[in-house]
Amino acid sequence: MRLIGDFSKWLIEMAAREKNLAELHRLFCERLASFGIPLWRSSLGLEVLNPEIDGSQFRWVAHETQTLRMPRGTDYGGSPGQVVDDTGKSYRRRLDAAVNDMPLLEELRQMGATDYYIVPLPFIDRQRTAHISFATLKPEGFTDRDLEALSDGALIFSPCAERYVLRQIAIDLLTTYVGGRSAARIYEGALDRGKAEMITATILIADLRGFTHYSETRPIANVLSTLNDFFDVLVAAIEPRGGEVLKFIGDALLAIFPASGGQALPCEPAIAAALDARRSIAALNEERAEAGRSLLKFGLALNAGEIAYGNIGSKSRLDFTAIGPAINHTSRLLEVAKKLDRDIVLSESFAKASGKHYPSLGRHELRDIAGDQQVFCIAEDG
Repeated sequence: MRLIGDFSKWLIEMAAREKNLAELHRLFCERLASFGIPLWRSSLGLEVLNPEIDGSQFRWVAHETQTLRMPRGTDYGGSPGQVVDDTGKSYRRRLDAAVNDMPLLEELRQMGATDYYIVPLPFIDRQRTAHISFATLKPEGFTDRDLEALSDGALIFSPCAERYVLRQIAIDLLTTYVGGRSAARIYEGALDRGKAEMITATILIADLRGFTHYSETRPIANVLSTLNDFFDVLVAAIEPRGGEVLKFIGDALLAIFPASGGQALPCEPAIAAALDARRSIAALNEERAEAGRSLLKFGLALNAGEIAYGNIGSKSRLDFTAIGPAINHTSRLLEVAKKLDRDIVLSESFAKASGKHYPSLGRHELRDIAGDQQVFCIAEDG
């Protein structure tokens, strides 16, 4: 059975309407089954570029679907996927006896599968894994005509899968390097240099104290590990509360909590993030003390104001970021935190916007900013 012509036309039309790959894979499998192919299970495996996962696996089993995210470093040695990756060829295995060399196939055999067939998808970009597999419960297994149809189906489905992978890689990489909100703006076409949106936001800048001395007296592996631990804590405190990390600069981090739709400034989420960071760094320091490592000291400043959010840079190299006096003010506020040996400080504008009372640290000069500024803190007990 050859799946050309009408099937190709059907899939092209479905792919144009259905943007969700899991659903498109389901429709694809249901269509194959409607042609009399004794399909029980299909798995679509696609590698992506993401710091947290190696790829996604879309499963269709007896008309039920499941999407799995494979963590970074997942070992797929001794699997059919490795076979097609290594050989670039399809692989078939009759499951009429115990399978001792491939745990997945033995698991499927014990579930009643009798035949297994996996096909590499002929992507233009061959650097990453892409394959689709099929299994049947039919006692006689797949016929030659079934295998011919499944091979044709995989070939026709391949461009749809590659389109998804390329889009997902673009979004994942943008999100990884510029944050989710900025990634969406860039992907939608916000590429004009010097074009920025004026937004109101709470601003958070944090850094490690004594990092210059630490980095000059420790092996680079320790320095990188410490920075990653510090940033893990901060990002885990900021992102779940609606904040967006715009950049890491050495040992410092810049994040914003934008006000949306004319709503009040999101001061509460920023405060919650700051307090969460304080608690998490205290817990991290307990672990570091037990391991005989130096303790971390940090500073964090919160401010509120209007910022320019968009592209700056050269004609060929842009940075999607936030700039403006409110950002500069926050950076200078962090210097005051260091001078006063405080971990969390707030600007007067932030304290007023929050509508809450915070202990005052008095009035202080901020470098390159006219006039004294009142500075507030959050007590150690929160």
